[in-house]
Amino acid sequence: MNYKIRSIRADEWAAAKELRLVALQDPVAHLAFLETYDTALAQPDSFYQERAVGVAEGAEKAQQVIAEGPDGEWVGTVTVLLEEAGTVDWAGFAVERKQGHLVGVFVRPEVRGIGLTEVLFDAALEWAWGRGVERVRLIVHEDNERARRFYGKVGFVPTGVVVPLGGNVDERELEMVVERP
Repeated sequence: MNYKIRSIRADEWAAAKELRLVALQDPVAHLAFLETYDTALAQPDSFYQERAVGVAEGAEKAQQVIAEGPDGEWVGTVTVLLEEAGTVDWAGFAVERKQGHLVGVFVRPEVRGIGLTEVLFDAALEWAWGRGVERVRLIVHEDNERARRFYGKVGFVPTGVVVPLGGNVDERELEMVVERP
């Protein structure tokens, strides 16, 4: 595998934006992301510049890890957010202990199945463990079978926590975690 796995730099916001827009066009994007392509496309460049600063190499509370191909093209990504004990998460749930939260998982279809997602997860988990988290979690749509199978394969287990999606009681997301080794 001739891919470089690394954190993004703040000045790489345009590449981060481009990969996000590609991800939001994936056939399961409606299950995987809480944002639509049209919404993301409408954001000004300043939105992506600020986002990149917050998740770039050296950022304290989040990190975006990418897989970069031999030609420099970004082919995969995952972002880790730190959640502190005593705070409330994006869904309104109390955070009981310091944890990492994986979001924005995406690998381009043409390079799926070669191990990039596993390597991205390894790097994201290493970054989170290095910040003293007790566990790392993610939230996955109950109908996103491909993602749920992968997460289970790399050690994430369901906690039983169910996150309702907006006002639609028929759609739910499930929390999965991996505990600190």
